[in-house]
Amino acid sequence: MMTLKEALDIKPGEVISLVGGGGKTTLMFALARELASAGNRVITTTTTKILEPLSSETPLLLLEADEQEMIGRLLQNLADYGHITLARERLASGKLKGISPELVVELARLNRVSCIIVEADGAAQRSLKAPNLTEPVIPDATSLVIPVVGIDALGCRLTGENVFRPELVSKLLGLPLGEVISAESVAFLVTHPRGIIKGSPGGARIIPFINKVDLDRGLSQGRDLAGRILAMRHPRIKRVVLGQVQSPEPVMEVIPGEVV
Repeated sequence: MMTLKEALDIKPGEVISLVGGGGKTTLMFALARELASAGNRVITTTTTKILEPLSSETPLLLLEADEQEMIGRLLQNLADYGHITLARERLASGKLKGISPELVVELARLNRVSCIIVEADGAAQRSLKAPNLTEPVIPDATSLVIPVVGIDALGCRLTGENVFRPELVSKLLGLPLGEVISAESVAFLVTHPRGIIKGSPGGARIIPFINKVDLDRGLSQGRDLAGRILAMRHPRIKRVVLGQVQSPEPVMEVIPGEVV
């Protein structure tokens, strides 16, 4: 079975930004666990907010409001922990406040770090979303952007129950609220410059991850959606990964684009 590292073509020194919905946090920690178990030193963090991770998700959580102090504490602990999660503070909501995108750039210069994985926006646990004016918060050092969507969004109504910020999705797609979400709509949302990948650095690779394809008809629907995404011919999307991030083997298939 293919690993996440292989499917996403992870290279040494990557800064990876996860955007979209439908399993970003779970994918972040699954990828970190895989990389750390292979001897890599991995940082997980967010530039927005995330739920506090369980001890099973990260061996060490460092909370530090002063970002320079945070770097010092990170360097003190990096040799003992293959994977460390960074955040600034616990919020009243129970979530963790993330770090600045500028700090991510600074961390990327540390030659002792193998990979940084950043959750760069929120989706309130919905499988599909569109970004508002202030997001996603993708650091300039990002070398790989992974837009995540859940296959369970297909066939759902465009409502707040199914989609995060449905009014923004409606405006971007020209699809009235309450209408059924099609594969064409999701492919458009994944590839449009004002859609899920909004703000991606020009030099970053983009590899969409279609999650929850273990659901009924999910694999066939995932293959169809991957084909539609690749048919949009975005110049930086060369493959689409199908998977289930909650599975011990999260990669199910990799759909390559046409070789030009």
